[in-house]
Amino acid sequence: MTVTDRRPVFDSRQAFAEELIALARTDERIVAVCNDSVGSSNLVGFRREFPRRLVNVGIAEQDLVGVAAGLANAGKIPFVCAAAPFLTGRALEQIKADVAYSETHVVLCGQSPGMAYGELGPTHHSIEDLSWTRAVAGLDVVVPADPAQTRAAVRWAAASGRPSYLRIPRFKVPGVTPDDAPFERGRSVPLRDGDDVTVIAVGSLVSRALEAAERLQGEGLSVRVINMPFLSPLDEEAVVAAARETRGIVTAEEATVSGGLGAAVASVVVTRHPCPMRILGVPGVFAPTGDTSFLLDHFGLSADGVATAVRELLGHG
Repeated sequence: MTVTDRRPVFDSRQAFAEELIALARTDERIVAVCNDSVGSSNLVGFRREFPRRLVNVGIAEQDLVGVAAGLANAGKIPFVCAAAPFLTGRALEQIKADVAYSETHVVLCGQSPGMAYGELGPTHHSIEDLSWTRAVAGLDVVVPADPAQTRAAVRWAAASGRPSYLRIPRFKVPGVTPDDAPFERGRSVPLRDGDDVTVIAVGSLVSRALEAAERLQGEGLSVRVINMPFLSPLDEEAVVAAARETRGIVTAEEATVSGGLGAAVASVVVTRHPCPMRILGVPGVFAPTGDTSFLLDHFGLSADGVATAVRELLGHG
């Protein structure tokens, strides 16, 4: 058992809900907009305290985003809360046109992303959302790694004045964010230094990357771990430094390998400082039936999977 194994784990949606309520108490402009998802978006407490500042449009995701854009144009700061697969899949046109192109201060909160819905299957999995949203110009894409970073992301999004997509994790994770870690647009958070290989991870994979680094240290390998909360804009300088200072880069994300974190990092590496890479994620397939932990392990998105990728990159085994 490693140090990471013994840490308590948390549902970041609760941190999101608590921070949203705290902000709403001090800023009357903040409203929540949902698609019949008060319970699953953890908005019960918000509705209880601010019943007139929660708008429930029902199961109509295009209207959900359009209404939020209208509220933003009226001077409100809407937090749009919906399951990530339906928010991004059904309303991508509105996200592009009404939010990003129109430069409205709308905070899109994709709840339960990745494979958090487990046995409900690929129709409810949100593994494409990072690829879709990252492709939209003018939209900041943020993937917090734990409750502390989720709180920081909510505060940042409320104050940013920018269109943004926040991926709010449901899969319980340990705390990994240092107490003094800043949360700045386009900046990564270094969590562990090393000079053999760099692992760049987001969301639920950050804690697993740290666990892999701990295991590999016992094998004499020095692994740098970077938490990359902003996929757009990406911290390109951290990527280039990793490519220059270590022997290769492994990326890890609870998403498809097409167009997400791995693709973003690879585009920087290939143009600025080529180095060996391994991209961990869902490899262009639909998932089998199983709970979230099983699915992450099935696709090698585990501490063992990250460690294996590092060894392969270095030619060890």
